[in-house]
Amino acid sequence: MSAQQPNQIPVHQVDLDATKKQVHPRFVRGLYQNIRLVSMYFLLALFLILPWLRYDGRQAIWFDVPSQHYYIFGLTLFPQDFYFVALFFIIAAFTLFMVTVYAGRVWCGYACPQTIWTHLFQHVEKWVLGERNKRFKFDKEPLSAKKIAKRLLIYSIWFIFSIITAATFVSYVASTDFLYGSWQSLAGIPFPDWPVWVWVSMFIFTFATYANAGYMREQMCIHICPYGRFQSVMFDKDTLIVSYDYNRGEPRGPRKKGTHPDHLGDCVQCTMCVQVCPTGIDIRDGLQVACIQCAACVDACNEIMDKVGYPRGLIRYTTERQLVEKEKSRLLRPRLFAYSALLIFLISVAVYTLTDRVPLEIDVSRDRNQLSYINTDGFVENNYIIKITNKTQQTHDYLITLAAQDGLSLRTRFSSLPLDAGESYDLPVTVVGDPAVVAKGQTQIIFNVDSKDGQYHAERQNVFTTQGQ
Repeated sequence: MSAQQPNQIPVHQVDLDATKKQVHPRFVRGLYQNIRLVSMYFLLALFLILPWLRYDGRQAIWFDVPSQHYYIFGLTLFPQDFYFVALFFIIAAFTLFMVTVYAGRVWCGYACPQTIWTHLFQHVEKWVLGERNKRFKFDKEPLSAKKIAKRLLIYSIWFIFSIITAATFVSYVASTDFLYGSWQSLAGIPFPDWPVWVWVSMFIFTFATYANAGYMREQMCIHICPYGRFQSVMFDKDTLIVSYDYNRGEPRGPRKKGTHPDHLGDCVQCTMCVQVCPTGIDIRDGLQVACIQCAACVDACNEIMDKVGYPRGLIRYTTERQLVEKEKSRLLRPRLFAYSALLIFLISVAVYTLTDRVPLEIDVSRDRNQLSYINTDGFVENNYIIKITNKTQQTHDYLITLAAQDGLSLRTRFSSLPLDAGESYDLPVTVVGDPAVVAKGQTQIIFNVDSKDGQYHAERQNVFTTQGQ
């Protein structure tokens, strides 16, 4: 048989069967899996704990959609501030692009929620059924009371995890105080007193978690997630990827421990790299869309190499330039530099915008029905609506004044305006002008709003007209 080229899938190994095959990965220990476990379950714990953190008497991270107030610790955002959210997602996207150019799909293997929950659900199967071989054997067993009982136990634990996940997601919007504090008695049984949107959200998140982590699993990564599809556009010869050293490993074949036949490579054909893969691929067939770079195959192969007395690294993190061209990888390259520079710029813009943000917003609009008119005393009056929004997380009293200008004065119903945290108020005001002093046509005026404690100040320009309509 002619020598097979690197990264070329043998024709006899191509799977032409579209039927979904169950993947039961073997769990392996090693350097990368230890890092992966710490990363995944730290993020999972962070997701579950954050809704319970308190700040200034309320939930620290709370996206209160019904009232359109969005709290992130000391920061309060309103719908008009959603350019911050857009900026955050842009930064997150470019961070992902930069990481992908440098280290491939490490997000998928170490931090993706689909990977985390799938790993958790598979551990439940291992706990109930045992290791990989026992799980495959269990699938082939005929239906029995014992099999049904074990299935129900697995499904029940999955369902509990799904409910907890859904409740955590919803608590970021509904708040933990409301979600777990709103109960009523239904026929003597405590029952959550939730509005319809909470019940619908709980159902959607529960179903999505259960279906994705319990059944879709690797199919989500292979067929649905777009990230794996456009990764090839972002990879270059210096991107760090999990690869099999074809030249060192081939031809494959079993051998006695401590021996190395001259006609064989280092691959002992143990298939451990396939058994531990969460997406069920064979890394020896080359780079594939389904590879999430979890490095389980690296740890498994290194363990086997240690046992047979061969050097580690038959499967390893490397680059195409190192593996194929036998050259040193280039860390600084145009694409990585461009992403890094753009990311630094975006983060700088975000930091500047946040630090320069005044937590007091005002907006001034003219009376559309009548721009100006002459009152009974012969003075010109212009009516305005001043919308004042207290973006702080404390109650403040605000004073509304007009910048000093000859012939103009401000009339308002309130000498001061108290606003609660996050509250907005539309205040009608009237500017009165002496036609003998104020110039004909339009005059620029400035409205000032100041907190009584002197912490916050905002101003807006508008025009005063002496031409009645």
